[in-house]
Amino acid sequence: MHVQDFLSEERRGAVLRSLRTDEGTLSRDYLTAARNVLRELVAMPDLIQRLPLERKAGGYTRNLLAGNDAVSIWAIVWGEGSTTCIHDHHCSCCFGVVSGTVTETWYRAIDATRAVPVEEQERQAGYVACMLPSGPNIHRMQNLGAGDAISIHIYGFDHEAHASSIETQYTAVNG
Repeated sequence: MHVQDFLSEERRGAVLRSLRTDEGTLSRDYLTAARNVLRELVAMPDLIQRLPLERKAGGYTRNLLAGNDAVSIWAIVWGEGSTTCIHDHHCSCCFGVVSGTVTETWYRAIDATRAVPVEEQERQAGYVACMLPSGPNIHRMQNLGAGDAISIHIYGFDHEAHASSIETQYTAVNG
């Protein structure tokens, strides 16, 4: 059974409709709508934590909550010590932290495949952020804390047409 099956079709449809804007997923209106959806979802940690989310010790797992031809909404479970590659996105990227702490490190590209770290922030439960792919928006997400962390991500892409939201992967170098 998919995680999607635990959210009613009516609820999934309402959320996906609320993310539709005349300008599509590359507009300020869309970011406002996504931010509102995320604020609502991160305010319900008990509901999200009760979902049968796939988990992987030491890694992270993406669980599709809802999606259509314009957007996809994922719950990501961050196992202790898990990390993404350093990356940017080909689409709008919005996320909110439901539980635990996710450390986000921002990078500056020095060429097409290498980047230097410029800032690091701990994102606590309740934190919400949205960005357009107008970048550069290069970052890495990690769970450096004890236990799992859970975040919700809304991406402006069709999950059936693209395997992920990642555009380019970078290698970290010291500045």
